[in-house]
Amino acid sequence: MSIELEGRQSVEVVRLHRGDAPLIVSMPHVGTTIPAAIADTMTPIARHVPDTDWHVERLYDMAPDMGATMIEATHSRYVIDLNRDPDNKPLYPGADNTELCPTSTFDLEPIYLPGQEPDQAEISRRIETYWQPYHRAITDEISRLREKHKQVVLWDGHSIRSVVPRFFENQLPDINLGTGNGTSADPELARRVVETAEAANTYTTAFNGRFKGGHITRTYGAPDQGVHTIQLELSQVTYMEETLPFRYLPEKADEAKAVIGRMLTSVTDWLSEA
Repeated sequence: MSIELEGRQSVEVVRLHRGDAPLIVSMPHVGTTIPAAIADTMTPIARHVPDTDWHVERLYDMAPDMGATMIEATHSRYVIDLNRDPDNKPLYPGADNTELCPTSTFDLEPIYLPGQEPDQAEISRRIETYWQPYHRAITDEISRLREKHKQVVLWDGHSIRSVVPRFFENQLPDINLGTGNGTSADPELARRVVETAEAANTYTTAFNGRFKGGHITRTYGAPDQGVHTIQLELSQVTYMEETLPFRYLPEKADEAKAVIGRMLTSVTDWLSEA
């Protein structure tokens, strides 16, 4: 999905692969693109986009063969966070939250050069340019698939460094599943996914713990209307180097991919019975 910027050029802001199965995989934080005009206002560390959900699209490369629809962001979460409320409401009240247009990295380093933070007009422009197309893609694909299927599952795929003191103490569990504290997905569906994760004895699992699901999970999950949402926040230590240059580690990643594949299979099995 592309948009025209200022009448000059067409820019891809969402990568969309349509499938016919009642499963959508969303990856809102895999993008690394920062337009030059925005990059010029950022600090050197921010231009390395260290808080990207690195390589997550590679972890889900089996999903299209399962018939899943894939929705993938192209631009960095530093441009705008597609998993935040457009009104900038905090995701976790009382905790440290990053903004819709973040101003600091996960390590509390400034993203912008002094005095270069986006003003409200710039934030509104980014909402229109980047945030709205991604969410239109989600709503359109849910509607399309609901015309064909009784139930649809939206799986929101994320990853994060295993140790981020800003957000949680000690090391994060390997597999962090969230359903908005039980509001966004059928309990039986959630039970099957969690049990599948827990069966992978090499990994630790948390359910509706520190990561309960972000704006996407909480907004689109409507089990009574046949739409179920689950977020997976995967610890990056399971599949990659967590520091520059953020290398993908195929041997470790293959094991993580296998577990993700089994979780997605538990979803499609539930869908076939629902």
